[in-house]
Amino acid sequence: MAASVLNRRASQMWCLLKGIWPLYAPLPVSTCCNLIQVANYNSRPLRLNMKDAYIPDWNSERTPEWQKTDKFERKLYGRLGSASGVDPTRLWPSPEQLSEMVAEERGWYPSLQEMQKNIAVKERELAKKRQAREKLIAANMAKMPMMVAEWRREARELKQKQREEKVRRERLLAEARERFGYALDPRSPKFQEMVKEIEKEEKKKRKLLKRRKKEEESRSETPAQAPAT
Repeated sequence: MAASVLNRRASQMWCLLKGIWPLYAPLPVSTCCNLIQVANYNSRPLRLNMKDAYIPDWNSERTPEWQKTDKFERKLYGRLGSASGVDPTRLWPSPEQLSEMVAEERGWYPSLQEMQKNIAVKERELAKKRQAREKLIAANMAKMPMMVAEWRREARELKQKQREEKVRRERLLAEARERFGYALDPRSPKFQEMVKEIEKEEKKKRKLLKRRKKEEESRSETPAQAPAT
């Protein structure tokens, strides 16, 4: 019974749709008899002239500025020729523009002679640098034996100085142990004071020896000068 009722309602809906069908566009009907409305909208046709080429009105204010440039006129004349309405004599560069173009072309695209000249100059500069480097290497190689001997002498002196410093350090530690009765830290103030005292004593001894040496030299020179007078 429920199926017959549904069939009867579906037939009634179909008759209703059939009556208003010419007034609207075809409407899709879903399985659940839901209607989807479709808007009937016709856009305004564009009135474009597709037969003739587009030539802008250069005197109109509505024409964009980029369509009034020489670059656009050159393209338009190249595309349409005399039909573009462009005077070809206006498309040639002025003497100032022509000189700028020639200077730019010379800067970016030099002639073959200029390129060969630049290559020759660069090769001469490289040859000079190579010769200077070779001279420097030869001079250093000539000095190499003397430099090696100097390095060996400095190395020997450094080792001798290190040995002497080691002996002096051991002697000072032994003297500090003998004077104070125990070993001292070389970094302690007590040890540093003892070193200063020893250095003063050694300095006095060196001065005394130097004075005695001068006195002996003066004594040896006086008998030799007496007969001459």
